[in-house]
This record gives sequence, structure tokens and C-alpha cells, in this order.
Amino acid sequence: MTDKEPMSTSYAAAGVDIAAGERAVELMKARVAKSRRPEVVDDASGFAGLFDASAFLRYERPLLATSTDGVGTKVDLARRLGVYDTIGHDLVGMVIDDLAVCGAEPLFMTDYIACGKVVPERIADIVGGIADACALAGCALVGGETAEHPGLLEPDEFDIAGAGTGVVEAGALLGPDRVRPGDVVLALASSGIHSNGYSLVRHIIATTDLSLDATPADLSRTLGEELLTPTRIYAKDCLALTNAGPVRAFAHITGGGLTANLARSLPPTADAVLHRSSWTVPPLFEVLRAAGRVPTEEMDKTFNLGVGMAAIVAPDYADEALRLLAARNVPSWTLGEITEGTGTATLT
Repeated sequence: MTDKEPMSTSYAAAGVDIAAGERAVELMKARVAKSRRPEVVDDASGFAGLFDASAFLRYERPLLATSTDGVGTKVDLARRLGVYDTIGHDLVGMVIDDLAVCGAEPLFMTDYIACGKVVPERIADIVGGIADACALAGCALVGGETAEHPGLLEPDEFDIAGAGTGVVEAGALLGPDRVRPGDVVLALASSGIHSNGYSLVRHIIATTDLSLDATPADLSRTLGEELLTPTRIYAKDCLALTNAGPVRAFAHITGGGLTANLARSLPPTADAVLHRSSWTVPPLFEVLRAAGRVPTEEMDKTFNLGVGMAAIVAPDYADEALRLLAARNVPSWTLGEITEGTGTATLT
């Protein structure tokens, strides 16, 4: 018996389609270009994103701020529903609005997509959504990577992550050290669940009679449409607030809920007292709570409950800040106040 000749193989036979990746890049170029800032410098090699830092010369002491994040298991719902053009908004909201908390102006962002199979139109929709949201946030999408992982991910599976960079003057850095008793806490409404708590959402759907295709009572759209509502992006609104008056701190309401995130922006000598009576929790949260029989304390620590960002401002700036937000079409209200305390936030 003679040995068989080894079979020839290829990258494509292993499940990686280089041509599809190149096609995806071509499809997304026009939308990525819309996020461009004047400081972006073209890198002919395409291996890196370049950003002209000479503008930093106008700062006395520029601090670079950076953040990285993903959108969790919300990608699973996007996959199941075949909707790919909004998940990028969620990514930008999670990354760039973390920069806004310290008062930083977002400058640029990069993204990373891992998928089981590159479908050019799907990847272009995802990246196009990221680029559109970067334009809304005022930052440039300067680069990214799409990786095909056959055998590790199913052909229709994907995950996304991103990193962003911003800049803030050291003397204008926001945070707990600026917060004082007597300050006012303002709520900036969320657009929905945003991108946190989706493991619980998926568990509720899997263990109850809720259907993504059905429209529950009290909702005007299907549950799937409600759950895929893109994250509201607050970066420009936060910058507008800080440029117009004395903002002490922000809190991005993500995983951990309202009180846990707000406590991160408090000094050890002050508390935030928040009033449940100041707003009506959007009906989507009640649909999930009732279907899953989720205790109130679990809802509080898992979801934003309708508050996507909180701003702590000087008491004599609160009314003006609310007017400014209204003019920017951001629903907002007085959520509570800062008192002497030990660095905790409570819902009363």
C-alpha cells in the first residue's frame, strides 16, 4: 500500500473568505467617511488610524481619556431578528458616553467585529451604524478590524467591541471631588434598555410566553423592536451642559443600575437622594418585570429604568440646564439632590 498524496487546502477551505472581507470594506467606506473629523490623517498603509494632535496645543494641560466596551448579549437579539444597522449605535453609546462622564470631548474610536462568517452586507450595516453614531457623538471612526472565526462561531454569530479616546482640560475634569451637599441631580431619559441587562431579558423571554414578534399590551411596537431601540448618545449634550454652566459630575447609567453608577460619582462625604416619584418608568420595563416576576431590587440593579445619564449640577444652574436639555430634545427632569452622607445613592 502506498501513502496517499496529501490533499491541498486553502484559507477559504478553512472557512475564511478574504474576498468577502474586502467587499465589506468597500461597502462601508462611504458611511465611515461621514464620521471624519478635520484632525483625521490618512494612513496610506491602512494599518493604523492617525489623528493630528497639534490641536492639543491650545490646552494648558490636556488629559487623554480612553474607554472600551461592547454591547453584551444584545447582539444575540440583533442576530435573531436580522437587524444589524442599529447595534453600532449601542456600541458608540457604551464607549463614548463613558468619556463624557469626566467632561472629555470624544475624538476618535476604533471597532472590532468577530464573526463566524463574513457576510459583506451584514458587516457593512454594523460598521455603518457605528460610523453614523460616531458622527452623532462628534468623534471620528478611524479604524477597525473584522475577524472571521469559523469553527468558533456559527456562521450567523458575531460580537462587537470598541475603544474610544477623548481629551479634557485638567482643570475642567469632572468628578466626585466637585460634588457638594445642596447640588441637584438631573435625569436624562434613556431611549430604552440601552445595552445592559440583556442576559436577564433573554432569560425572561426563554422562560415565559413573551414573543419577540408580538406586541404586548401598553407597547406600540413589537417586543423585538422595543428591545433593539438603539442607545441614546449623550456626548454632545453633556458637553453642551458643561460649556453652559457649573456641572459637577455625570454618571452613565449602565450595568448596576441607577444607584450603583451614581454612587461612583459621589465623594465619601455626600449622598444622592433620588425620588422614584419624579418619573414614570417606561412600560417596557414593566412588561419585563411582570412577565419574569422580577423583584424591584433586581430591576433596580439590572436596568436603567428610563434614566440613561445623570448630571449633578450646582443648584442655581439646575433650571437653566433643564431648559438647555429641552432645547436639545433630551427629556430630562430633577431626579434628586445631594446631601451630607457617606458616598451612597438611594431611591426613595
